[in-house]
Amino acid sequence: MIGAGLLLVGFGFKISSVPFHLWTSDVYEGAPTAITAFIATGSKAAAFAALLRVLTASVRAASLDWAALLSVLAVLSMTVGNVIAIAQQNLKRMLAYSSIAHVGYMLMGVVAGGTLGHGSVLFYLLVYTFMTGGAFGVILLLEKNGREAVRLADYGGLALRHPMMALALSVFLLSLIGIPPTAGFVGKFYLFGAAVRAGYVWLAVIGALNSAVAAYYYLRLIVYMYMRDPDPGGPTVAVPSFAGSLALVVAVWGVVQLGVLPAPFLDLAQAAVAPLLAGR
Repeated sequence: MIGAGLLLVGFGFKISSVPFHLWTSDVYEGAPTAITAFIATGSKAAAFAALLRVLTASVRAASLDWAALLSVLAVLSMTVGNVIAIAQQNLKRMLAYSSIAHVGYMLMGVVAGGTLGHGSVLFYLLVYTFMTGGAFGVILLLEKNGREAVRLADYGGLALRHPMMALALSVFLLSLIGIPPTAGFVGKFYLFGAAVRAGYVWLAVIGALNSAVAAYYYLRLIVYMYMRDPDPGGPTVAVPSFAGSLALVVAVWGVVQLGVLPAPFLDLAQAAVAPLLAGR
């Protein structure tokens, strides 16, 4: 039990769930944006894949109520992440606390268990990669006065200066909220549905309420971009990049594609976790 508990602490640190999240905002803010995007997506996906592998195979015989522990972590991560994100004026810190909240959503799928629950986690990791990677991609391509444009005020009137950048960022933000027909909506639908089917209705309700809280700080940025007058010294595209533009197009395509036609990808995710659950 002690070993299993220490594993939970280690994985909690890797996925940045509360109360093991304190490093996240400082690292996201201090690291170069390209590195931050990797930490927020690839590193988190690998950690969740390992967590699912360990929970389904390695320590399932431990006398430990994993569902109760992970339910507490899920609620804390969703609530703390969203509440603190509201107060952030730095976009990288805001997305850091947003990522903590999304960890809470994914932990709901881990708690639900089964092919649907764990498959929904893998599907949401793919969705989250497109959403968050795309958002950091926009930040990476913009600068103000020779520095990264990371302050909320820097994005005032961005839609007038760079309408395509504003449109792409808006798509990612709406998907992070969970607005249909984006992939974020479908991903949350699967996670919440898995929790309800497993009998964790209260957990799904808390998740839905937290999604409503999160809408405030995501929509606030969209309001800045479309409803504020542009600052004369507003952000500009740092270095016009074909590769960067292509990456944003792919990310937008992924958010829309996974929202409109998610079934093949969910089936693939469920097929991936089915062998792990076969012997349970």
